Amino acid sequence: MSRHPLLAKALIACLMAVLLLIPLHAIESKITERQELQRSVQQDIARSSSGPQTIDGPYLVIKYRVRTHKTTKDKDGNEKVTIGESVTREKVIQPRNLNIDGSASVETRNRGIYQARLFNLQSMFNGDFVVPAGYGIGAPVKDIIPESAYFALGVSDARGILNTPALTLNGATQAFSPGSVGPVSGNGIHAPLPLPDIGQAHEFHFEFPFNLQGMSTLAVTPVGASTEMTLTSNWPHPSFGGDFLPRTRKVDARGFSAQWSVTNLARNISSSDDGKGLGAPESFSVGFIDPVNVYLMSERAVKYGVLFVVLIFTSFWVFEIMRGLRIHPLQYLLVGVAMTLFFLLIISLSEHIPFALAYVLSGTACVALIGFYLAGMLKTGRPALAFSGGIGLLYAVLYGVLKSEDNALLMGTMIIFTAVSAVMMLTRHMDWYRLGNAPESTGA
Repeated sequence: MSRHPLLAKALIACLMAVLLLIPLHAIESKITERQELQRSVQQDIARSSSGPQTIDGPYLVIKYRVRTHKTTKDKDGNEKVTIGESVTREKVIQPRNLNIDGSASVETRNRGIYQARLFNLQSMFNGDFVVPAGYGIGAPVKDIIPESAYFALGVSDARGILNTPALTLNGATQAFSPGSVGPVSGNGIHAPLPLPDIGQAHEFHFEFPFNLQGMSTLAVTPVGASTEMTLTSNWPHPSFGGDFLPRTRKVDARGFSAQWSVTNLARNISSSDDGKGLGAPESFSVGFIDPVNVYLMSERAVKYGVLFVVLIFTSFWVFEIMRGLRIHPLQYLLVGVAMTLFFLLIISLSEHIPFALAYVLSGTACVALIGFYLAGMLKTGRPALAFSGGIGLLYAVLYGVLKSEDNALLMGTMIIFTAVSAVMMLTRHMDWYRLGNAPESTGA
């Protein structure tokens, strides 16, 4: 290899870059470990308070039985009618109109250095039900035996219910009881109702306040034939999801407001007497997300670590060729280690201070350290200052990549293209055979 010093140095630089994959992988594993620890803390907070919430309903549930008539003939050919009763079934009636008007404030719960976002929803539900004669069952009215009727609302985590709501139904007030019935039996609330007269149609207008606490996500199933919801919040970083996006939305530094409007024609649900098919996953939701996920951004930054090391090593190699210097492989390695420490500094500092400030402090510390070391290594300050400025520029470009995920591929490609172009332009007049066979100088 002594006959081809340039090739030897290039191979050694590549080996140093490969060796630096080890600390970069260790840093990435540490980021994953801290992310899992944060998720565990958030789950622990959710177990102590309440988790993501889904509101399903309200529904009007009527339990009933149907008389059955069976005609048989005796041995003499005389007809005999036997009357029986079916098992108890449920008629689930969805609202004709459902309107929800709510506001949500967000609070932060801390456990050590980790945080979880809890929302507090204050809302008012109102709307109406239409109950047809015979409850719309399709059996003769005289054969229907009503048993009970309920107003039911499902909530995924009932521990988050903050108030004791009172149901106003056609002007009469009715108290809610814990638990739900019908298609959303389990978590939730319900109110027993007087049985409607089966012989005629009825219309029920309802209204009740509902306050709910949850973590990170609020989802609502649009159960009405027409469902409208208006939500305002002081949280400026919403994430709208689910099967239906808001018809209108406004997001600024003071918070957001959004309005959903969904009709039953847009929902893939068919009602049935026993309520099967209701409570389907069609829903709209809003997530109260963190504006900056420090672990995700740190993980993405580490993925560019190898690219940065390769760019710096390539610059050193070209600098050696053009200036006739000799840079020891250990010096390559020390500079590479200093660059990898940048990523560890980011994750360490961002757990205690804002990510942008942690990034600036980490970048400044690493640029200053590498610049000071290069000034001594190269025996001159100007090249060291140029290298430090280039590293600082790389860190600035990386921050832009992290903040603009949609343009990450474009910006990363431009970095590589620019670096390759610079090497080609600087070395376009070099005689590589002469340089490769010439003895290396004993410069600084």
